[in-house]
Amino acid sequence: MFAKILIANRGEIACRIMRTARRLGIPTVAVYSEADEGARHVREADAAVLIGPPPAAKSYLDIDRIVAAAKATGADAVHPGFGFLSENARFAEALIAAGIAFIGPPPAAIAAMGDKIAAKRLAEAAKVSTIPGHTAPVTSAKAAVGIAKDVGYPVMIKAAAGGGGRGMRVVHQPADLAEAYTAARNEARGSFGDDRVFIEKFIEQPRHIEIQVLADAHGNVIHLGERECSIQRRHQKVIEEAPSPLLDAKTRAAMGAQAVTLARAVGYTSAGTVEFVTDPKKNFYFLEMNTRLQVEHTVTELVTGLDLVEWMIRIAAGEKLPIQQRDVRLQGWAIEARVYAEDPQRGFVPSIGRLVRYREPIAEGIRIDSGVEEGDEISVNYDPMIAKLCAHGPDRGVAIERMQTALDSFFVRGLNHNIPFLAAIMGHHRFQAGRLSTGFIAEEFPQGFRAQPASPAILDRLVAIAATVQARAVAREGRISGRLDDRPVPAPTEWTVRIGSTTVQVAVRPLDGAVELHPEGGSPTLVETAWDPADAIFRGRIAGRMVVAQVERRQEAWRLVHAGADVLALVRSRRAAELAALMPEKVVRDSGRFLRSPMPGLIVAIHVGQGEQVQIGQALASVDAMKMENLLRSERDGKVARIAVKAGDSVMAEAVILEFE
Repeated sequence: MFAKILIANRGEIACRIMRTARRLGIPTVAVYSEADEGARHVREADAAVLIGPPPAAKSYLDIDRIVAAAKATGADAVHPGFGFLSENARFAEALIAAGIAFIGPPPAAIAAMGDKIAAKRLAEAAKVSTIPGHTAPVTSAKAAVGIAKDVGYPVMIKAAAGGGGRGMRVVHQPADLAEAYTAARNEARGSFGDDRVFIEKFIEQPRHIEIQVLADAHGNVIHLGERECSIQRRHQKVIEEAPSPLLDAKTRAAMGAQAVTLARAVGYTSAGTVEFVTDPKKNFYFLEMNTRLQVEHTVTELVTGLDLVEWMIRIAAGEKLPIQQRDVRLQGWAIEARVYAEDPQRGFVPSIGRLVRYREPIAEGIRIDSGVEEGDEISVNYDPMIAKLCAHGPDRGVAIERMQTALDSFFVRGLNHNIPFLAAIMGHHRFQAGRLSTGFIAEEFPQGFRAQPASPAILDRLVAIAATVQARAVAREGRISGRLDDRPVPAPTEWTVRIGSTTVQVAVRPLDGAVELHPEGGSPTLVETAWDPADAIFRGRIAGRMVVAQVERRQEAWRLVHAGADVLALVRSRRAAELAALMPEKVVRDSGRFLRSPMPGLIVAIHVGQGEQVQIGQALASVDAMKMENLLRSERDGKVARIAVKAGDSVMAEAVILEFE
């Protein structure tokens, strides 16, 4: 076994690998950029080496510096995690040349599968089902038009290198092809240093299903079942689960057999993932092979009981797999939700800032993989993932319920995040029915995500929580009032609760370990809870139903977060002044004359000139933020009066890009 492992990554995956290494008794070395000097993965490692300035190209992607760090610290193996250099054959070769083990597949397998064009040709040769298309680099927009016509719309433009949804565009009509081709090439060049793209048929109503494989150096190759990753936004996965609600045992076995065949054909060792796209009739087609640990490996671990990081380490150390295909059993159901620092109500633009308050949920069946702690900062330099939240249960329904409760109690303050959006997906009837496709988010949230009004049932729960926490808080304050006679101040028993346009009069009767609520015109409700005013999380039973919510005191109001709802509940005694006066209308700044950057980033291009007349929907500017190129379009007809920035400029969120007359 290895004496010391260097982890060539950062954030949650670095911490995840350290956890397994620590259990195996192997010391670890972290590498970090200047931006990550105080990061959690640096704090948790046994040793840490500074490898450069914040830009990844000068630190986490610098092969020479990472190899030098491994040599300097005596590390005899390197785990690359995912992203960065994890699928870089040159990196694996450089380590091997330096006498350091690469915890991953052979460089030849990385090279073969890392190029999607070569991978598709290899899959075809191995008799693996593939998507119809043009398996050669497309060299111009003009050539793309002819190829797309031959393949037949809709088509998918895909980067030949890399992954993570970058450098991918779906095109439904010829008029959109040139713009999509240029954007895909630019994004591929910026993300992978390789602007080659190819075109293939886009499968209608597709589902993204992948097979996890494990292969040792002794000729043993097995698969560990599938993961469904169809809930995606801009080809980046948001929710993953294992197993898939679509597959039956026969289809699972057929997909698994093809994945194993491909792994054998490429001489694969270590953990890897063969990705397929399926149509509604369960026909499946090879997409690509990821020659690394996947972000969503957690759900496979939860349903198989295997530690994939451990087996990557053991296989790299020359050990033989102790199990065969017949030994693999899938137990229960697991779901993973990716928690990102982003604003779902502003087009999912990245959100940077400090985690002023951060509390992860702790409950049965819940697993958190994170790389941050309270007080840490999410910067513009790297991926905005905060954590991976996983729920496991005996079946899909229980896993969903546990995920919903965990989302309700995941307390994040200081920056925007996508937890309300994740909660909306979990509660969506189509998701709960398992009727998924990669178009789910675009179809169900066509105008983007907007917080929906709480349903009557959820509103009733919020009113009950508001009345309960207010009564408990006031009663506690009365007991510590400091009056000379040392007698507690009696708390009011009748309260007015206002949430939005809903106002409810509630009488509160304290009981031992509970309160009984008597809403005016409604039936009594028993709220059983041990909640204390010092707690940020309310847990209890309302009318027998287990409920979890986030609660924050805001003077005479409470901010309540539950089931995707984020509301302000004003609670005052019935003798108090009219509540409406406490809720002034928010004044929205008129910014119709300006195009502002929705996120901090880099101006890639300005597509219009000063004095140019533009129409609604016309492309105005492209902004690169956290490795993704975002095209900003005009929301009005008008004439450009002034352009405030130029290509290559760095801008902050809300910075003016151009002004209309």
